[in-house]
Amino acid sequence: MKNFIDINKNAWNKKTPLHVASAFYDMPSFLAGKNSLNKIEMDLLGDVKGKSILHLQCHFGQDSISLGRMGAKVTGVDFSDVAIAKAKELAASLQVDTEFICADIFDLPDLLFEQFDIVFSSYGTIGWFPDINKWARLIASYVKPGGRFIFAEFHPVVWMYDNDFNEIAYSYFNGDPIEEDLTGTYAAKEDALVTKTITWNHGLCEVIQALLSHGLQLCQCNEYDYSPYNCLPGMEEFEKGKYRIAKWGNKIPLLYALAAEKRSL
Repeated sequence: MKNFIDINKNAWNKKTPLHVASAFYDMPSFLAGKNSLNKIEMDLLGDVKGKSILHLQCHFGQDSISLGRMGAKVTGVDFSDVAIAKAKELAASLQVDTEFICADIFDLPDLLFEQFDIVFSSYGTIGWFPDINKWARLIASYVKPGGRFIFAEFHPVVWMYDNDFNEIAYSYFNGDPIEEDLTGTYAAKEDALVTKTITWNHGLCEVIQALLSHGLQLCQCNEYDYSPYNCLPGMEEFEKGKYRIAKWGNKIPLLYALAAEKRSL
């Protein structure tokens, strides 16, 4: 398992060009000024004007640049060199003062030495890590006293199902790595690209307890029975911009989002 980072990085390097060109990421609207962030995370982020923000696992930078457009000073981080190259290109072309760093987030302490008003991460990020305690410790180290961590993520119940949402295939709890060879991506479902990935499931209490253990105090935590993205098999739009797994309706949670604060000394 020592090479899981290289395996996953290879997958994301291959996915990035498909995502940039996809209707899912709607690059023409983004270039024309559309904010790529959702109401779920915006409600927790609040007014970011003048705030310093560290955006972890930023992919090719749309959300980072959106935050920059709102007046924040943003540093985006991702381990995909293809994604970060595109992020830098976008920021330069749009003249948004957003910095991007290509690195595995656990290498950041050797590269980035400041703390931030907000650390932000969203949607499909923590499953790539076997050790959530290590993740929480890193986040806490980058939040200023009095600052916040804002997090939106797919609910761990989602990752219990097989890819067709027919039956429970995986444990809710963190255990053995899940190795898959997947065709297409959430943003390019019909594409023939096949990528190998290695992921881990993390229960809700595992995540929350890790944050608490490193001095981040939970301020708000919400669960949602919908996703703002049509990104999973068998989804239907039941309200504008809100999607559920059709066969399960509102019976299972699809997302959760939380805000945690680092108390001032």
